[in-house]
Amino acid sequence: MRAAILRKAGEAPTVGEFDEPDGQVVDVRVAGCNPVDLALASGAAGAPTVPSVVGKEGVGLTADGTRVYFDSPPDPFGSWAQRCRIEPATAFPVPDGVDDDLAVALGIAGLAAWLPLTRHASVTDAESVLILGATGTVGRIAVQAAKLLGAGRVVGAGRNPEALEQVAALGADATVELGKGDDADALKAEAGAGYDVVLDLVYGKPFLAALEASAVGATLITVGQGAGSSAEVSFRSLMGRTHVGHLNNAMGPDVMRAGYQELTRHAADGKITLDIRRYSLEEAADAWRAQAESPHAKLVIVP
Repeated sequence: MRAAILRKAGEAPTVGEFDEPDGQVVDVRVAGCNPVDLALASGAAGAPTVPSVVGKEGVGLTADGTRVYFDSPPDPFGSWAQRCRIEPATAFPVPDGVDDDLAVALGIAGLAAWLPLTRHASVTDAESVLILGATGTVGRIAVQAAKLLGAGRVVGAGRNPEALEQVAALGADATVELGKGDDADALKAEAGAGYDVVLDLVYGKPFLAALEASAVGATLITVGQGAGSSAEVSFRSLMGRTHVGHLNNAMGPDVMRAGYQELTRHAADGKITLDIRRYSLEEAADAWRAQAESPHAKLVIVP
């Protein structure tokens, strides 16, 4: 079968022939492209299996024709292929009314927005929510999710002014452009009495600014580290606040399944939209490069 194959750690995959998967297999309709795919291939999380097919998520058809979203296929099989072996525990049915592209976008990215806001925090109509790194796919979903959950005020922060305009169009009550001066002051200007919930997708110095702008009793959930893998956090700044490091798969398959069902129900009702950019499997290297440049869209691969 045709697949995008990682042949050496740190290099972009190349398209070629790969062994057919065994076990429970789906015909892949679309595969997701994510920062985690590049991180795993780089060896940042340990030496990757080589050769192996890249791709941590996809949407496919089972042998009986059921359409499922699947996450974390077992090595050496990945989702950027015509067919993929799946783990049944992390394969969730996709409801009618959600197309393949949106269904895969609501997997890794969607759950990284939805689960923190519903499992680590409780969003109410009296609360102010900051999405730190709102211009990426996770951030855009998070803005819409916070509004769906009834947040009193949703603020999206990021560095790209054009992308922030799009975030505002998705329902953010205000946006903050980071990197133009004192980020803490800029965030405080839109925080009112302080942010009650912070979904942090970037960490590093922006997280420290958001922490300074948060309210006593706030919950801050860090999901990504695009602005830095470390931050010097004083104990005093954390007093009266809760900081959680989130990982989708650490929540367990049952929580992921329930969260995916909740999120896709909203999507089926037309309440979540995203910019999605398609690549054919033969264009895998182009998609890989585009993801490395931090696109403000969800990238999907069509075998």
